[in-house]
Amino acid sequence: MIAVGLILLLIGLLTGISILWTLGVILLVVGAALWLMGSVGHAVGGRRHYW
Repeated sequence: MIAVGLILLLIGLLTGISILWTLGVILLVVGAALWLMGSVGHAVGGRRHYW
């Protein structure tokens, strides 16, 4: 999720398409939050860790 968010962010930034930039930021933030919660030991979506 983090990689897809970063790719969309870069494509949106280079092409000037704001919806891709916005989706990239949202996916990047959600992916980072899930990764952080999973790395500290909280169960995310029924799993002990999130890759």
